Amino acid sequence: MTKSTGDTADVRQPDAGPADARRERDPAERVWRRLRALVLEQNERRKETADALGMSFFRAKALRRIALRPSRMSELASVLGTDRPYLTLVVDDLVKRGLVERNPDPSDRRGKIVTVTADGAAAAARADAILSTPPPALLGLPAEDLAALDRITSALVVDD
Repeated sequence: MTKSTGDTADVRQPDAGPADARRERDPAERVWRRLRALVLEQNERRKETADALGMSFFRAKALRRIALRPSRMSELASVLGTDRPYLTLVVDDLVKRGLVERNPDPSDRRGKIVTVTADGAAAAARADAILSTPPPALLGLPAEDLAALDRITSALVVDD
């Protein structure tokens, strides 16, 4: 829409919908949308990891967690945010693949502790390498921009 005021023209944008207007007013939402696109849409590391290991990303996630430290099945289900029956299927599959072992918990004979095998540790390391590789767009940034992002993300993310 154009509004004429004498010799000059004031060009205005067409009326935007509420979501568009909110995005323009909210830089945090705009940044979050772009970060999501960078991580989840433009750089499909999850799919790349699943393809490289020949398993679902959830199985790779479980394997990586077990490789960090042996865990009781109940603890593992809680950390991964899943129920025990589904985790049992996942661990059964990882056992069949020779990537983890299920052993009795020495402190509770009813419980099981899942530990990684040598092959499982290698697969977890491969997954970690894929997931840790920065996307080309990030690698192409100037050093001062990377330093600024490093400073900003360190304020946003609590390292485990």
